[in-house]
Amino acid sequence: MAVLEIKKYPDSVLREKAKSVENVDGKLVKLAEDMLETMYAAPGIGLAAPQVGESLRIIVFDVGHSQGEPEPHVLINPVITASEGEEIAEEGCLSLPGIYTNVKRAAKVEVKGYDLDGNEVVMQAEGLMARVLQHEIDHLEGKLLIDRLSRVRQHMIKKKLKKALAER
Repeated sequence: MAVLEIKKYPDSVLREKAKSVENVDGKLVKLAEDMLETMYAAPGIGLAAPQVGESLRIIVFDVGHSQGEPEPHVLINPVITASEGEEIAEEGCLSLPGIYTNVKRAAKVEVKGYDLDGNEVVMQAEGLMARVLQHEIDHLEGKLLIDRLSRVRQHMIKKKLKKALAER
């Protein structure tokens, strides 16, 4: 396994709509393993393939790791099939280092996708798990958390990101 480079805003791959995965092969399994290792090393609780430069519809996540109860998940071609309620909570993003802001999301979601064995997976999620799933699936659509904010808040964050880029 390897720790991959996490692409940072404004890298163009973060704005692309990711391609569907047609078949699971050794290369895809290795990518998923590397994505999990990269996520843990960052450290983070979710990561989408575009964040490591691969425009493919695959996400990894583990909301239990930070509580000492690791439960890694890999979802291929995930789709939100139902959502309910609304909640606002703080989010960060490995592709937007140092940025934490409140984001409105659905309180509960149902997500369908496939595991690395090609089996269909249906997940009912709420709370942090629902937030992570929505955040990572947004990445597959070329959306970032800043796209869910008001124009004023977007402007402030983009200004902060440009300043950070200039200081690198």
